[in-house]
Amino acid sequence: MKRKLLGALAVLVLSTTTGAALADTSSPTAPVRAAAPVVTPTSAAPEAPAAAKPVAGIGQPVPGGYVLQPQVTENGRFAQTMHNALLMPLITIISLFVLGLLLWVMARYRRAVNPTPSRTSHNTLIEVIWTGLPVLILAGVFIPSFQLLRAQYAKVGANALTVKVTGNQWYWTYKYPDNGDFEIVSNMLSDDQAKAAGEPRLLGVDNRMVVPVNTPIKIITTSADVIHSFVVPAFWTKMDAVPGRLNETSFKADRVGVYYGQCSALCGARHAYMPIVVEVVPMASYNQWVLAHGGKLRGGASGTAQVAPATMTTLAKN
Repeated sequence: MKRKLLGALAVLVLSTTTGAALADTSSPTAPVRAAAPVVTPTSAAPEAPAAAKPVAGIGQPVPGGYVLQPQVTENGRFAQTMHNALLMPLITIISLFVLGLLLWVMARYRRAVNPTPSRTSHNTLIEVIWTGLPVLILAGVFIPSFQLLRAQYAKVGANALTVKVTGNQWYWTYKYPDNGDFEIVSNMLSDDQAKAAGEPRLLGVDNRMVVPVNTPIKIITTSADVIHSFVVPAFWTKMDAVPGRLNETSFKADRVGVYYGQCSALCGARHAYMPIVVEVVPMASYNQWVLAHGGKLRGGASGTAQVAPATMTTLAKN
């Protein structure tokens, strides 16, 4: 019994002495604490590039404007040329001809000049002309119109970048499935915010849809609630966003810049307050933007860094 008590006492004294010795080696007042492991970031995600400033008259309406916006896609330029060189001259000639014909009939066949009207009911030559000439005009318009229609709905190649556009009451979301499936939520800026940011009123947004220049973009539209419509006039692009359905269109912008559009379907009380802003940037800037938003490049590179909680920073986003 005495031996057991002596053994326990010896163990107690030894453990106390060892603990004091450990404490003395680190600090005269505090015991040693194991330092938390520091995790070094494996990759630092870059900051998002600065948002481009809009250029007056490019990609947006202008006060008193009555012509089409400058086009930055191949389809847009074809449509603009067709409108300016074919449709406008043609409709102008037809309108002037019909107006002149009406004025001539009013003057030549009024009662004072022609008290006894002609009872002619048929004129073969005139009937052939007014039937055949419109057919020829429509055939001439049909050929380029059909070419433009085919080009607008042509399938894009495998190198196209896909952006899923979803209309909501009343804002847009843009998802990038080819770059890690991250999503951008885009809301309209208030008048004060737009003025401070140098954005046009009722068109500026807090987060833009960003795409690379000279790259085919496949747009897949849908809606979370009612029918919306995705429209960017400078791209000659318009596609309805229908709930429960996926619609597809495409464009390929060949000029860097900021381009504005608006929902063109009556979608509710704030229909006029859900603008569309697409920023076209060089590929290097686009890749930087993707990484800054936590996305992945097409080679599989990720913009997410593994860092310790104490050193985690918030990335600036446009």
